[in-house]
Amino acid sequence: MLVRLAMVLSLFFGASSVNAADTGRSAHDFTFTAIEGHELPLSGYAGKAVLVVNTASFCGFTHQYSDLQALWEKYRDRGLVVLGVPSNDFGSQEPGSETEIKQFCEVNFSIDFPLTEKEVVKGDGAHPFYVWAREALGAKAAPRWNFHKYLVGPDGALVAWFPTTVSPSSKRVTKAIEDQLSKIGSDKSGS
Repeated sequence: MLVRLAMVLSLFFGASSVNAADTGRSAHDFTFTAIEGHELPLSGYAGKAVLVVNTASFCGFTHQYSDLQALWEKYRDRGLVVLGVPSNDFGSQEPGSETEIKQFCEVNFSIDFPLTEKEVVKGDGAHPFYVWAREALGAKAAPRWNFHKYLVGPDGALVAWFPTTVSPSSKRVTKAIEDQLSKIGSDKSGS
């Protein structure tokens, strides 16, 4: 009953705090390939908060790269990782190669947060992280367009999601990030 209520509220408010612990998995079980070609296991970010965002270079929301870079610069020293996942799934708005995508991001937005290789993020052929997130949170929390955001807690749990229309600089996103970063700080002080 509470899970259904949370999902209904998430549809109404456009974001949701979630608990995906009952899937038996965590984000740390998944590996992407970095845009440079090496493995990028999410387990390498254990103990950090990770904002996973499917991105596209030629989208009406591409300007969100600026806000994502600003979040990365503001919070990385406190334990936030912004992870861009380029995808051509929506409107064919990410047609370039990995080299072209990386160059576009660096030249136009000074992006220096981690990027993955281009991935499928919707449907049965989606990257396993996205399949898991959809199964854990339900279809309503799956990406419907570019710049959909998932927040992963320091323990690898999915803790929130935000649709495309919610800016990375919104109070909802920054509050959710700060809540996760405060857990990192309290974990360090409790050791």
